[in-house]
Amino acid sequence: MSPSSVATRARSKERTGDTPSPSRPEAGPARRSRTDGRRWAPLGFLAPFGTLFAVTFVAPICYALYESLYKLHRSGLGLAPPSEVFAGLSNYTDALTDHAFTASIVRVVLIGLVQVPLMLGLALVLALMLDARRTPFKRFFRLGFFLPYAVPGVIGGLMWSFLYQPDVSPVAAALARIGLHVDFTSDGMLPWSVGNMLTWGWTGYNMIVIHSALKAVPAELTEAAELDGCTGWRLAWHIKIPMVRPALVMTTVFSIIGMAQLYNEPVVMKAVAPNLASDWTPIMAAQNEVAANNYHAAATRSVILALVIFALSFGFMRFVNKRGGAQ
Repeated sequence: MSPSSVATRARSKERTGDTPSPSRPEAGPARRSRTDGRRWAPLGFLAPFGTLFAVTFVAPICYALYESLYKLHRSGLGLAPPSEVFAGLSNYTDALTDHAFTASIVRVVLIGLVQVPLMLGLALVLALMLDARRTPFKRFFRLGFFLPYAVPGVIGGLMWSFLYQPDVSPVAAALARIGLHVDFTSDGMLPWSVGNMLTWGWTGYNMIVIHSALKAVPAELTEAAELDGCTGWRLAWHIKIPMVRPALVMTTVFSIIGMAQLYNEPVVMKAVAPNLASDWTPIMAAQNEVAANNYHAAATRSVILALVIFALSFGFMRFVNKRGGAQ
């Protein structure tokens, strides 16, 4: 077939419409509906989480706020059942003027100022030791350091209560042999005893978090630093610690929140330390109000504690961000 005949046949196909025409754009409403569907699709995936979050977190907070604005009112001789009346901010005034409750908040904050830095510093040192190249028995030590976190808090509290009890404590007996008579359940030692229990139980957990962050540090960065003569603790201080700064900030915030919610360890300690007050921590003070059927006061103390946690955690975050921006 000659080239001229091929060209003639192609022109005839174009005239008869055999050549496929380019696709036309979709109609306006159909295209708009498809775009809207894609826009709402992420919300459908987030709906289960949003529902659970609203039911288990937002709703209880709102209900606690509502309960804190009311109080029980008894009229006459008190024989009739009490009625709920709007109290405004009087519950908050009563809670903030309650010396035992405010003292519990101050006590927990002071414990945290000492315990949290010590615990995270120890966790950081252990993580750096495990990340070093020449550390022997890494797997054994990693499991050994993490094991206290795997022990339930109540079980750990009972174990430490036995170690603290003056009559049977082997630690107190060993110190007495060298002339040191220490009562771990005395008023002055109780904050240190509880802080030691927290450090023992949570150092391993924070160590694992920091150690995981250390594993994410690029090997090329550490190798370049070693080639420049930066080794040992200089490598850790100038390279590794700055690289795991986000993990340190996260563990610090979690430790602040956990410290403010201190409850299990002091409650278990009461078995061997009768001098430990029933409102030694803010959570214990709120629990006392629940036991007395004063739910409005308990809600008020819970809201105040939540505000304290918010102020401490976000205040720390703001301080860290300012320091990071200044550097």
